[in-house]
Amino acid sequence: MIIRRRLLIAGGVVLLAARSPAWGQAEMKIRRVGFLMITSSNSAAGYYDAFKSGMRGLGWREGRNVEYRAAYADGQVERLDALAKELVEQKVEVILAASSPIVQAAQKATSTIPIVMTNVSNAVDSKFVASLARPGGNITGVTSQSEEVLGKLIEILHEMVPRARRIAILVNELTPPHRAYWTAAQNACAARKLVPLRVVASAPDQIAAAIAQIVREKAQAIVVVPDGMYLNERAKLEELIRATRLPAAYAICEHVPAGGLLCYSADRFRLFQYAATFVDKILKGAKPADLPVEQPTKFDLVINLKTARALGIKIPQTVLLRANEVIE
Repeated sequence: MIIRRRLLIAGGVVLLAARSPAWGQAEMKIRRVGFLMITSSNSAAGYYDAFKSGMRGLGWREGRNVEYRAAYADGQVERLDALAKELVEQKVEVILAASSPIVQAAQKATSTIPIVMTNVSNAVDSKFVASLARPGGNITGVTSQSEEVLGKLIEILHEMVPRARRIAILVNELTPPHRAYWTAAQNACAARKLVPLRVVASAPDQIAAAIAQIVREKAQAIVVVPDGMYLNERAKLEELIRATRLPAAYAICEHVPAGGLLCYSADRFRLFQYAATFVDKILKGAKPADLPVEQPTKFDLVINLKTARALGIKIPQTVLLRANEVIE
């Protein structure tokens, strides 16, 4: 048996004391959690803090009983596979995966380490889980079903700018749910006799060309699907869209303070905070296969009134009354 010894200083006298593990609580094991994001560390800071806040609320203290290993792709989806592999090599016990491309990369990297997803769309069709009730593998968490919410976003945009008939849908073909997004957009537009225009930007250096295509095809409004790369490049994206003077609707609300007209989305910060409950259960022994996938039940409508005024758009009072937040 190893007996630990420490120096005790009392009244200026140095005493040598022996401490047997039986005398006190055994030293606490530090658990290791991986955090993987498409965006940069700056763009992801709020989400990271929300997740760690959720963990603290469940008794996890960084440096005391948990440590985090964060990896950021800086908007480059092609880096995710290597970053996921690095987290596996660092022997993390759980990986928090914040979008479909991240889950896909983590799924390639490991079939045994638990993966907790948050804000992931179309989890069943993307083959991340067998079903929401019975995930069946090493993946669980929260799925946002963003393709369904996208239809509601287009509906609200149509209420706000009813004369806009040609709607550009900006998609990233490198993400697993891009086909589901396009199908949802087509269906929502067809229901309102609108014309959807498919515009692709799958890398930061394609954004300018995509906006030029939107102008060339005489779009009258823009819908930007939820995507980590677009979020990471939101300053550039908003600058280019602002120059077109077209109303833009987003499925991620962080775009709106930067100049977007509106968004309709689940609160992503709340989802990251809630993801901690899954990580907590797994660290305490639960298996991902036994934890049903959950879906958000609350969605926020955010409107940038300043942008509306700049574009000469009068927001219907019926829409304003439904808004959770109005940016003046």
